[in-house]
Amino acid sequence: MREYLLTLCVTAAVTYLLTGPVRKFAIVAGAMPEIRARDVHREPTPRLGGIAMFFGLCAGMLVADHLTNLNEVFETSNEPRALLSGAALIWLIGVLDDKFEIDALIKLGAQMIAAGVMVVQGLTILWLPIPGVGNVALTQWQGTLLTVALVVITINAVNFVDGLDGLAAGMVCIASAAFFMYAYRIWYSYGIEAAAPASLFAAILMGMCVGFLPHNMHPARIFMGDSGSMLIGLVLAAGAISVTGQVDPDAMQLFSGSERNAVHQMVPVYIPLLMPLTIIAIPAADLILAIVRRTWRGQSPFAADRGHLHHRLLEVGHSHSRAVLIMYFWSALIAFGALAYSVNSASMWIVLGVVALSAIGLGLLLLPRFTPRAPMWAQRIVPPRYRRRAVGAPAEPEQEAPAAAEEHDDRVPAGVSGVSGVNGATAVGPRSRLPR
Repeated sequence: MREYLLTLCVTAAVTYLLTGPVRKFAIVAGAMPEIRARDVHREPTPRLGGIAMFFGLCAGMLVADHLTNLNEVFETSNEPRALLSGAALIWLIGVLDDKFEIDALIKLGAQMIAAGVMVVQGLTILWLPIPGVGNVALTQWQGTLLTVALVVITINAVNFVDGLDGLAAGMVCIASAAFFMYAYRIWYSYGIEAAAPASLFAAILMGMCVGFLPHNMHPARIFMGDSGSMLIGLVLAAGAISVTGQVDPDAMQLFSGSERNAVHQMVPVYIPLLMPLTIIAIPAADLILAIVRRTWRGQSPFAADRGHLHHRLLEVGHSHSRAVLIMYFWSALIAFGALAYSVNSASMWIVLGVVALSAIGLGLLLLPRFTPRAPMWAQRIVPPRYRRRAVGAPAEPEQEAPAAAEEHDDRVPAGVSGVSGVNGATAVGPRSRLPR
């Protein structure tokens, strides 16, 4: 665990320290597009934050390769090299897109090529655990197609949720934290070494997000852009593919009694806790609603509008920060709820706890004007808007200034089953203001 923590800290430190210079480079390079009619941020903000995240990934891999226990991952598996190859390709395309705005079809093709590069080097789905059936082996073509589809969908899902400052990085960090706990448990509790690469990928992904978040929280000083969102989406998919298609449920027969019991034990966790599905859970619902909404209006399913979930949170009166925190809450509830269920699926308290937290989340959605106040002992360490006012002091506004949302790219790669490479831009005119 100490080596994982060291790898995470190094990745976070490198990402954090490089983001400042990368921001200056993005400004000099002109990767700072003018405000468009559909944008809601007030000032041009540089992109290319993915450059710092990519070098953080490389630093984490380099450190892990020189650690005693983690070095075994590089010696016994080709998956880390496969990830680096695919990440370098998708990152390069993202950098070019942040600067020159590449066509959506080119980005889609690059995503498929990056997935193919990883498949060729061994990072692919070999089998699927199916409840009641057991371990189902896939043919080479089936595994390749499923792997490519999972990578492309995950990349675009992360891009899709990247709609507010700090939203995508925070949600991916939460999901990767839960996934790390799950993969680490499979490795050390069951002694299955095939889960080691997934644990490493999750730790590095957490470091990338943690290092970038201080620069990206509202109001963001830099956007990760497609160079960052596509990169963390690919790392997210790599961990999911590694633990889903590489970990053999047969290895758990000693602990579960039979292959069928092992599959029953693993699948309820695999499906909801896999990185793509935990991060897609919220965007997927938003995606379906968007397609239905636009089609009902006679518009193209790929047309940009102001109907995404995070934009609706702003419209009902939530501040930018509160909307992001609400999305964090639901992401954590899904990921850690599934993690708790994987540890003890027979406990009714886990189900009741998830139901209770869901009720709390629904309550938060219905209280956009409620402003929590910190206790007296914490007054000096919380933002001013959460401090208690002295008697007779003028009331502080509950709503923040109009939110400066993340840079959006509504160009949707065609043919991705509706999962777009968009970040959910909205049209807000210069005189528009959010409902209060």
